[in-house]
Amino acid sequence: MEPQRYGPFPYRTARDLLSFRWPGDARLAVWVIPNIEFFPLDEPIPGGRGVPDLNAWSKRDYGNRIGVFRLMDTLARFGFKGTVALNSDICAAHPQIISEAMRLDWELMGHCETNARALNTIPEDDEAAVISNVVATIERASGARPRGWLGAGLQETWRTLEHLCDAGLDYVADWANDDQPYMMYLGDRRLVSIPYTLEINDRPAFERYYRSSAEFEQMIRDQFDVLYRESERVAKVMAIALHPFLIGVPHRIGALENALDYIRGHDGVWAATGSEIVDHFVAVAGDD
Repeated sequence: MEPQRYGPFPYRTARDLLSFRWPGDARLAVWVIPNIEFFPLDEPIPGGRGVPDLNAWSKRDYGNRIGVFRLMDTLARFGFKGTVALNSDICAAHPQIISEAMRLDWELMGHCETNARALNTIPEDDEAAVISNVVATIERASGARPRGWLGAGLQETWRTLEHLCDAGLDYVADWANDDQPYMMYLGDRRLVSIPYTLEINDRPAFERYYRSSAEFEQMIRDQFDVLYRESERVAKVMAIALHPFLIGVPHRIGALENALDYIRGHDGVWAATGSEIVDHFVAVAGDD
């Protein structure tokens, strides 16, 4: 899109949300987004202290060696399939993670090649090729072509949405500005924006706001309670964004277990993947 003062979609308020239900007459869709990321040891980690940055790098490698499998076990126990925001470099560096995600029937979204290089930090002429390479790499490794995208750091350029359409993607999670999906209009093409979260997200919670594990658990519960109450009137989406190197450590995983157990104690909750949410939204409300 060309530089503009608002996004490629109509302004919509909380009074204008679409009235529909999720499958099985569910009122609230809950999707869990594990961010599985690769940081090369020989490149700077954003916000880090040089190369090699063993302190920052080792935490992240723990997530890919141990934490992600602990997270997988937890989500499976409570009947959630992850919708992975996947750095495509994981496919070559840690194929065991891809194999286990496929065994669990998780969905894989594109999430740049590595979180060391966001789209708005690379040469403009390289962006389309990077997105295309991410999609092709994940498809080769998993046997399934990604349908969704979350940018590293949720960063885009003015051309990102068109490039995502060119790559055949159906939805994007970078625009964390609503509790329902909505349509983005790019000329004669459309892309679905799916609700994501910078609040119920372990990265800012633990690293920026220094929340404790108990506080993060309560944040998830409080977010759920409000959305669950509001979704009695109109269907809504709750996103839970997680990073294995943070939530997957032993002293934090219990907070997630308790929160998911709490959510599972309510009727009318649909544990969904990103594509499932988007497909149902398009089928029942995509033209509104």
